[in-house]
Amino acid sequence: MLGIRRREFVTLVGGAAAWPLTARAQQPALPVVGFVNSGGSTQTGRAAAFRKGLNEAGFIEGQNVTVEYHWLDGRFDLLPSLMADLVRRRVAVIATPAANFASQAAKAATATIPIIFGVSEDPVKLGLVASLARPGGNATGSNFFSSEVEAKRLGLLHELVPKAVRITVLVNPANLPVAEMTLRNVPDAARAVGLQIQVLNASTSREIDSAFAALVRDHADALFVGGDTFFDGRHVQFATLTARDRLPAIYASREYVEVGGLMSYGANIADSFHQVGLYTGQILKGAKPADLPVLQSTKFEFVINLQTARALSLDVPPTLLALATEVIE
Repeated sequence: MLGIRRREFVTLVGGAAAWPLTARAQQPALPVVGFVNSGGSTQTGRAAAFRKGLNEAGFIEGQNVTVEYHWLDGRFDLLPSLMADLVRRRVAVIATPAANFASQAAKAATATIPIIFGVSEDPVKLGLVASLARPGGNATGSNFFSSEVEAKRLGLLHELVPKAVRITVLVNPANLPVAEMTLRNVPDAARAVGLQIQVLNASTSREIDSAFAALVRDHADALFVGGDTFFDGRHVQFATLTARDRLPAIYASREYVEVGGLMSYGANIADSFHQVGLYTGQILKGAKPADLPVLQSTKFEFVINLQTARALSLDVPPTLLALATEVIE
């Protein structure tokens, strides 16, 4: 797994987390970074982007830093106990890239251990910092503006599938901050262009399958998949189901499109992981979160899979092709 040592992973057994002890015993002098993400460990590209940021700051795993990777695979209920354990052990930094809920859980658990976050909503509104320019506490990181681009994402889906009227929005209610954000933004955007919205929930792989059964039963015209760390770890499942049911869908990140999804629009999440890695390295060098302004993502991607569009008998307008950051043939 891209050089990640087995001892650096949390293994979830029977719903409980077994915190790794071997790495600390073998390398007690190295600072420990608690990396926490609510998605799955299949997101190897994002983990590599985090490590790249760490490396650019002068830190290499196993040499001068230990990173404990905690991939919770949608088990948001594990966050309080995990954060309590990291705080009890006084890790050097808690890194929570692309994780609103995990970032808030970390902030609730400690006012002293540095937290480097990546969040999709305003971190001031989330209670993580006093301001973007002057965070003022023990947390800082990056903001990748998911809420600001959701209306744009829906508009792109409408442009590609103009005859679609009944759009289903799929959210993960277990990831409450992100689900609430999506359900605030998308219905207003839908009404503005005359679309009808139906909302479905899914928090497990089985519930994703059930949601698709409902989509077919209700004859949905298209699918809007809300941004979510658990969903991101299920991109192959989504691509397989949308192909099976011949359903046009748009996603928040490019990973879905790379494995056969139709289209995505959103911030470059790997770039946010990279920024969190860089800031984590700066903290390890002695910087204070209060002195590091919150970074704002400037890389947005619109990716279209032309092969999938053809399979769905969709003609991609030249205007959309001209807007695309990348077209997958």
